[in-house]
Amino acid sequence: MTAVYKALTIAGSDSGGGAGVQADLKTFAAHGVYGASVITAVTAQNTQAVTAVHEIPPEIVAAQIDAVLTDIGADAVKTGMLSSSPVIKAVAEGLGRHGAARLVVDPVMVAKSGDRLLREDAVGSLRNLLLPLASVVTPNAPEAEALAEMTIETAEDARAAARRIREQGAAAVVVKGGHLPGAAVDWLYDGVSFRRFEAERVDTGNTHGTGCTFASAIAANLAKGLELAAAVERAKEFVTQALRHSYPVGRGHGPLNHFFKGP
Repeated sequence: MTAVYKALTIAGSDSGGGAGVQADLKTFAAHGVYGASVITAVTAQNTQAVTAVHEIPPEIVAAQIDAVLTDIGADAVKTGMLSSSPVIKAVAEGLGRHGAARLVVDPVMVAKSGDRLLREDAVGSLRNLLLPLASVVTPNAPEAEALAEMTIETAEDARAAARRIREQGAAAVVVKGGHLPGAAVDWLYDGVSFRRFEAERVDTGNTHGTGCTFASAIAANLAKGLELAAAVERAKEFVTQALRHSYPVGRGHGPLNHFFKGP
């Protein structure tokens, strides 16, 4: 039988389909990886705004983790929107309970529309409970600023933030440069050295779900057995192509095209 690669996303649901669990599962499928999901919150969301959020009770989040990992298992796990300290605690304990490996943490804090998705008082829980379990954490510049408690304006700042975040327990950090001026440059730091990943900045407004897709593509590649640097490189290439082939949906920030390669 052909090996079946499996990945689990633990994140919020985006009713507009562009980000969150929906983007994660599309990304897994595009990589030929079987995707399972744990829903942490249900959002009423489209390309323009998040109009409502219903957080899933922590015990139900934990039950979903147990259900998936006791039966299906996962070669890699990706976390996204976790919203509150009790949910973060349930996720950290659940992953620890099952010895989950290859964990990609996307520290989702704010939606593309500007709506907050992580309570401010939960940043400490994310830092203290989840980052020590992470194989890699993938903050954009604003998220890295919150985690590292510093301002990021330059590539040197991004590297300094990566060092600070890794000291909080993550095995590796990718600080994404999409919010910084110039070329789209991401910095991977593993505690020893930096790797620089650069791609063209695609001129499109269809950027909804970019961070979710990038982290999920890393997880999919890790699930297939790639080393971290190769997984990050391929994930960046995937996001660039998905942006280049995106198409307008809705009247705000449209989604990426996860299936740009066709059927």
